[in-house]
Amino acid sequence: MKGKDLLSISDLSGEDIHWLISDAIDMKAKGWFSLLGGKTLVIMFEKPSLRTRVSFELAMHQLGGQTIYLTPGEVRLGERESVSDVARVLSRYVDAIAARTFSHQTLETLARYSSVPVINALSDLEHPCQALADLLTIYEKKGELQGLTLAFVGDGNNVAHSILLAASLMGMNLRIASPPGYTVQDKILHTAKGYASDIGAEILCTEEPQLAVTGADVVYTDVWASMGQEAEAQQRRQVFAGYQVNRELLSLAKEDAILMHPLPAHRGEEVAEGILDSPRSVVFDQAENRLHLQKALLAGILGGLEIPLAGYG
Repeated sequence: MKGKDLLSISDLSGEDIHWLISDAIDMKAKGWFSLLGGKTLVIMFEKPSLRTRVSFELAMHQLGGQTIYLTPGEVRLGERESVSDVARVLSRYVDAIAARTFSHQTLETLARYSSVPVINALSDLEHPCQALADLLTIYEKKGELQGLTLAFVGDGNNVAHSILLAASLMGMNLRIASPPGYTVQDKILHTAKGYASDIGAEILCTEEPQLAVTGADVVYTDVWASMGQEAEAQQRRQVFAGYQVNRELLSLAKEDAILMHPLPAHRGEEVAEGILDSPRSVVFDQAENRLHLQKALLAGILGGLEIPLAGYG
């Protein structure tokens, strides 16, 4: 992985994900590693962030490196200065760029003109770091990935895209329940079905949340209106009203099923009140695992680290 961009889960292989989870587990157990001394990561965001910013900054710090955070107002990608020029300038200063952008095309332009690795810290198309941390969390809770069934209920958004690609690469069965017009993109679905077919997994897209959740090992949901979709929020509440994850829906999953959400959550909308605080919820484990997975990712991209962990896979 050394020196590679991570714009999409499709930039990784199943073996890459295997190593990342192994390394993250090892790093989580052992704490700090002085692997990236002298390395600098620039964090450049067009959207606000809690988990992503803090986890990236801590990850670099705990690996012995440093970060520089650039606010939207400082850079104004494509306005104050062209994306290509920003990429070429930053490449002269830092060792990697983590960017959170409204448009995935902005990330692609950054990567095209940058001579250092570019990491997708969230775009309108994908959120790969979230999906990788989610797989780490599922593995910790279930002891395996291949053969498990994950039900995603809600908008076919950037998180759904990355979960679909990552889970299918690892042999998980996917069921995605979304209302008409809010399904995952055909291109992403086609790619994921190719991964699933190669490993013997199954993907089902449906409009029925009950069908998706019945017998699932993992139930996953996300907000109905993402950042940048605030003007559609009221309309989306009406469209998604039947897609709330509540106790009745969750009862259809396996008895030991876990509930996942990338946060921030709109309690009382996509999840009923109290659900995220129930024993089945692992949302704060997901949040913590952003740190550990991103440490493994940064070590791999900037240092070429692979720490085999006996017993995984």
